[in-house]
Parts: sequence; structure tokens; C-alpha cells
Amino acid sequence: MEKQEEWLRKRAIQRYLRSEKAGPICVSLGRTERWLYKWLKRYQEGDAEWYLERGRAPIHLPGRSPEDIEEIVKFVRLELYNRGDFCGAQAIRWRLEEQRVEPLPCLRTINRILARHGLTHRRTGRYEPKGKRYPALDAAHPGSVHQCDLVGPCYLGAPLRFYSLNAVDLATGRCGIEPVLHGKGTVAESIWATWLRLGIPKYLQMDNEAPFYGSPAYPRALGKPIRLCLLYGVQPCFIPLAEPWRNGVVEKFNDQWRQKFLARVPMENAEDLKRESLHFEQRHNDRYRYSKLNGRTPLEALAAAKKPLRFPEQDRPPKFPLPKPKKGFYHVVRFIRSDALFNLFGERFRMPSEAVYEYVWATVDVGRQQLSFYLDSVIIDEREFRLR
Repeated sequence: MEKQEEWLRKRAIQRYLRSEKAGPICVSLGRTERWLYKWLKRYQEGDAEWYLERGRAPIHLPGRSPEDIEEIVKFVRLELYNRGDFCGAQAIRWRLEEQRVEPLPCLRTINRILARHGLTHRRTGRYEPKGKRYPALDAAHPGSVHQCDLVGPCYLGAPLRFYSLNAVDLATGRCGIEPVLHGKGTVAESIWATWLRLGIPKYLQMDNEAPFYGSPAYPRALGKPIRLCLLYGVQPCFIPLAEPWRNGVVEKFNDQWRQKFLARVPMENAEDLKRESLHFEQRHNDRYRYSKLNGRTPLEALAAAKKPLRFPEQDRPPKFPLPKPKKGFYHVVRFIRSDALFNLFGERFRMPSEAVYEYVWATVDVGRQQLSFYLDSVIIDEREFRLR
């Protein structure tokens, strides 16, 4: 039985490397696409015996309390849920591997955590507004607010796994697209690349994926994108958990990118991907007409605004790791539920009763090492917040 399974694994990967699509391969072999991508990942790791079964003994977690592991798993699950992606145990474990969380919990442990906390469901149906005032950013001028999102993982016909960092200037609709290849760049470097073409914004609005803020294991250790933003006077702003519509402009652009670029443009390697991503970005900004812009293209809207933009003074991104910032602000918005807790990247703060079932805006003042909470622009709490 085992040798038959090994043959199926080898056969599936051989067919995939010949550019057969995953669906027909799996149907013909009686397996799932999840199974195929599992063995494709093993193959890409370069182990000569990748097709052999590995031990499935649960991983022990010495030196780390069960509470820490549960918080990390719960937060990663919320990140995937926020994006509308598959958020089961295997997807969570893949994300933990990408974040280099060590040691990794096994699938059985992750499933138990999800079941214990009632996190085995997914959102269904249309979003219905809560009728609460939301502290949205003012995007009246070009460069005021950029929304950005990380799309993926995506795959080309060849076994090339990548993400796409998509950014949109809210005032003009101009987009920036930058592929993020495994081992050949970081999210921070991709953000820098979009700034070279879009300009440096006042606010950069993002969701709560770990590549944007750092790690749920160290909520006060600023991640590379936050440090990059603070170094250049940009204020990062993180939308509420599980509310991707707060980043609705870039989410809508992501759909257009998937349908009109990823599904239609033939690409075979990383060079094709980078070249065609830039071509699609330029076509969109030069030709796509928005009704909200009175029929103008993004570039026409930028020209009509007559608002100068601020650009980086050099093409190459600053050298990483970046120093700990000494000034600046970053912001986090959360909807406060009945437990009256504000979740700041895994660290929780109790809110006063008037904040329950309301949106609360939190600002971290890096220079003063202070955390302030606002409800309808009125400060409701303030405390010391020492960054790592």
C-alpha cells in the first residue's frame, strides 16, 4: 500500500511539472488538490526522499505555555478569515511556517484549539452594516491614503509560488503591483517599490496579516513594514479584525487583478511575472475609467488634482534590519464586543463600558511610548506602552 502511495505522489508531481492543471490531475488520481500541493511543497524543499511519509508524532512545546500557542493559532486563524481564505488547520500551519514560528504545533493540536474556541465556522451571506460610526481616514487628496493588501499564495503554470503586494491610492484609483517571491524579497521592500511609482502616502492602511505588523508572539516588536513607514513619516493604520470590506477599494482591485491579469496573462517564470505585473499596472492607471472619478482614468485624476507627491530619494530600499523608530504614530481600529477587550495584535486591553459594541481607534505614539484609545475622537483611556 505504501509503495502505491509513493508512486501516486511521484506521478502527480511529474504531471504537474509538465504544466497539467491541478484539478484534472487530482480527479484522475482520486486525490484532493490539498494533497497535491502538500507533496509539491515537499518536492520543492529539495529533499531527495520527499515522497516518503514522515512521522506524525505530536510536536512537544517545551518552554512555551499552551496559552501562548493558543493565542498565536487564534490570531493567525483570524488573519486568514479576514482575507476570506481557507482558514483550516493546514492553512494555519502553513502560515505559521511562513512566520517561522518554532516549534510548530501539529495539525491535531491546531484542530483542538479551533474547536475549543468555536473557530470552525466561516462567515456566510452578505455583510450587513452595524449602524456604528466608523473612524475612516480622509482621502481627499492624492497621497493621503493608500490601501494595500497581500494576495496569495498564487501559482504560475510552472511550480512558482508567489504573493502580490497590491496598493491603491484612494483619491485617484492609481494602483501599484509588486510580486513577492519566496526568498527573493520582503513585504517591506515591495511596499518601497510601490512608493517609487505611487509616491509616499500620509497613511498606509492594511489588514492584520502578520507580514504587515510582525508576529503575534511579540506584539510590541515592530515589523519591517511598520518600521519602514515610521522611518519615512508614514502612519500605518490597521483595519478591524475580520472586516475586509474596510479595505474595500484594494479588495475590489484584487478581484480585477485575479480576473484580468492572473487568469488571462500567460507567464512562465519570475521575469515574466515582474514584467507583466508592471504592464498591467500601467494599463490600469492609463486606461481604466472610474465612474467615481467622473469617467477619468487614474492618471487623469492625478493630473487634475494638481497635488505634488512625495517620492523616495533613492531607488534602492533602505538597508534591513531597520533601526528601532524614535518617533511617529501607528493606528489600530477594533470593534469592541461584549468582553470589552481591545485586541492589539494579540495583546488585550480592557475598555470602559461605553466602548462596548463601538469602534475604538488606538494610536501608538512611538516617541512618547504611549498608547491612547479614542471613541468618536474623544480619548477614553491612555497608558504607557513600551515597545521592544
